[in-house]
Amino acid sequence: MTTLVQEPAVRETPGPVADRRSPDGKRSPIGTTLLLLGAAYCLLPVLWVLIASTKSGADLFSTNTFRPSTHLFSNIAELTAYRGGLFWRWMANTALYAGVGALLSTVVSAAAGYGLAKYAFAGKAAIFNLLLAGVLVPGVVLAIPQYLMLAELGLTNTYWAVLLPSIISPYGIYLARIYAAAAVPDDIVEAARADGAGDFRIFRSMAVPLMAPGLVTVFLFQFVAIWNNFLLPYIMLGNDRLFPLTVGLSGLLNQGASQPALYISVITGSLLSILPLLALFLTLQRYWRVDLAAGGVKS
Repeated sequence: MTTLVQEPAVRETPGPVADRRSPDGKRSPIGTTLLLLGAAYCLLPVLWVLIASTKSGADLFSTNTFRPSTHLFSNIAELTAYRGGLFWRWMANTALYAGVGALLSTVVSAAAGYGLAKYAFAGKAAIFNLLLAGVLVPGVVLAIPQYLMLAELGLTNTYWAVLLPSIISPYGIYLARIYAAAAVPDDIVEAARADGAGDFRIFRSMAVPLMAPGLVTVFLFQFVAIWNNFLLPYIMLGNDRLFPLTVGLSGLLNQGASQPALYISVITGSLLSILPLLALFLTLQRYWRVDLAAGGVKS
């Protein structure tokens, strides 16, 4: 009797150095240079804000641009003392608008995206095409109609005037739909239905955990968009106690002729407004790493 022995296939696994090289085995100086230039382009304004916030009002226009000083903490104290700590009220308002708005938007995007990906119903293609059209519409086009609608309901100059328009994100729904179609297998959904699980339980217990990395991306995109939004709260709000950071700092910069522009306070406030975004990205980036590792294991 003859026994056939199959020899194990030998796979050539490129080393970590070769993976980062061009096909001819050499590093690409052009690509590295372009990446460094892009990083410098993005980080240079942040560096300027950091250095400028350490200067006094007199030093800001009289010293070298990238020469730091020692007035950072006194600038923060001065900003804190402005109108009884109004800046921190703006910071809290911004955290409320961005946190609650992004969370509600993520929930709505997850449910809508999962429904578009896993259910068949009349008009599904038309709804998805309308959603894609909504992605292309600039927010400035919708600001005035939203103001008129909320004015009819008596909600302008309230927290709801900023929160309600932030809940629906066509781009977030689009991302959730794409990720649900890729991350939630149809076999798992059908097996859960065969075991008697309801649609809401399948979505809550199975789909959401599988979609978690994509939903983190949706949350981050919407959080940053609301945090940096200027036009919508500028139109909706008239009480400066309700302002977010963008509108509040703009008011400090563009005060009337009776008061000088508070350049140092605006720069220091801009620096402080960046820190929560950095902390959020550093905290949530591990979900992307877990997703990439899981994808490598599955493949």
